[in-house]
Amino acid sequence: QINSPQVMKLLGEIRTGKNDFSFWMEKLLPYYIQKTGMIFFPVTLNVHLIECKYYFPLDCIRLEKEEYGGTVSISMTPCTILAKNAYILRTDSDRGKHGYSPEQILEIATDVKLRDEFKLRDGDLIEVEVNKGKMLKI
Repeated sequence: QINSPQVMKLLGEIRTGKNDFSFWMEKLLPYYIQKTGMIFFPVTLNVHLIECKYYFPLDCIRLEKEEYGGTVSISMTPCTILAKNAYILRTDSDRGKHGYSPEQILEIATDVKLRDEFKLRDGDLIEVEVNKGKMLKI
């Protein structure tokens, strides 16, 4: 769990994603383990921020496309959700979804399927804690 005087609490709504991240989670699992030390469950939780945008810190963890022979690099930063350590993932090619900017959408990855573990459903409000990066109110 993140314990810092600089903790930012981001409030968002759970929504269904496109379900395309699971393919890449499994394919890139060894790289994610190397970068984060965590074995990600091959599903992310999509959290749409309600009143702010979240910008990754400059010193975020990076998986460069050249490292795995791909076409898109990925930024990762640690977070805490429901007292579980997790990571926010964002591809460099993310241009947003459904009229939302990529800074308003958090793709949360951790070692369990958060929806099942905590009985989460679309529309539920949830808080995500981060201690790095920049939050802007909208």
